Amino acid sequence: MTAVRDVSFQIAPGEVLGLVGESGSGKSVSALALLRLLPPQARIQGHIQFRGEDLLAIPEPQMRHIRGAGISMIFQEPMTALNPVMRVGDQIAEAVLAHANDGASGAKAPQQIGPVSAQRNSVLEESKKQIPRGLNFTPTSAKAALVGDPGSPARDDKNIGLNGTSEAVPLQNHGVGGLFQQGGKPARDDNTTTSGRGKVSKAEAWRLAVEAMRTVAIADPDRRARDYPHQLSGGQRQRVMIAMAVVNRPSLLIADEPTTALDVTIQAQVLDLLSELREKFSLAMLFISHDLAVVSQVSHRIGVMYAGSLVEMGTAQEVFAHPAHPYTRGLLHSVPTLRTERGQPLQTIEGTVPAITGLPPGCAFEPRCSWRIAACSVELPPLVEVAPGHLARCPVVSAKVR
Repeated sequence: MTAVRDVSFQIAPGEVLGLVGESGSGKSVSALALLRLLPPQARIQGHIQFRGEDLLAIPEPQMRHIRGAGISMIFQEPMTALNPVMRVGDQIAEAVLAHANDGASGAKAPQQIGPVSAQRNSVLEESKKQIPRGLNFTPTSAKAALVGDPGSPARDDKNIGLNGTSEAVPLQNHGVGGLFQQGGKPARDDNTTTSGRGKVSKAEAWRLAVEAMRTVAIADPDRRARDYPHQLSGGQRQRVMIAMAVVNRPSLLIADEPTTALDVTIQAQVLDLLSELREKFSLAMLFISHDLAVVSQVSHRIGVMYAGSLVEMGTAQEVFAHPAHPYTRGLLHSVPTLRTERGQPLQTIEGTVPAITGLPPGCAFEPRCSWRIAACSVELPPLVEVAPGHLARCPVVSAKVR
């Protein structure tokens, strides 16, 4: 059974890649594959390049140092993701202590982050003009390739995230993540965390945790750090999750449905906060959501997933203005706008998403597609460039381009 197949992308420093699709399309599985947090029985084929290393080839102890320091993740459901019997300040401080001055992973030593400036800047003006280099993800068949260093080869315009290769490379998962440890031993003792670069006391870790809470605009962070999760609102818990993710200054932030279950006002505040943090720290961000409106606000490029495959990829402006794949068109046409006639029912996509255990041999969307041709049911179509930087997995669209 294949959960995710033929998925490949890159993320440049300071860029936001939005990954959209229905529930069960493989968005979260792809994100967990990057961190090697899939269940033990899962297998990944391909490459995940991060700082010049293949994350699928490094030993688990080294991978533990990268999780939370080099790559951080904001998990779904802040109501349940936090430990209910630990103060939120201790939970953030634990992330600092686990990675303090970690020389093995190359992580930066924790620093005081300070309040986020409201001033905006154009971090991506140059990267918008060319195909980005750097962060690079590729899952295929549960596939994945992720982040390359700044010196990695430029991506071929016609291939997503494969560093110039013309075919997707399968990827194998190597197990589940655990507690952050070094060399098989706990990363800290009861009082301090030591490493080759020095040590951070519990008091210093607590101070950094409070500063991180101040960074994410939690009022009176010195007091709220001593609260338990049940004493915070949903929006405050989401901010604690963000503080925990950014306290170690990661290079890549994976935000998995970070605005789920939040009201519209708090949702806007969280999105503004993520944008400010990205600009301040030049974070590369993978933003996962099923909400097209939210993704359109925060993303520079968008990848559309359906039944475990990436069916379209391009800049946000291009995908929303000129959707190429029939599934993307169906999603956008089903969203009400100011031009929608109130007396008419919204358009829908006929049929249902196929079960992962019964995917057709060709395009998974073929049974529901009004454009389908004979070739659609034979084999999975390749991603084809339909416009500069805009790719779609549809033989009908590809034939029109030719």
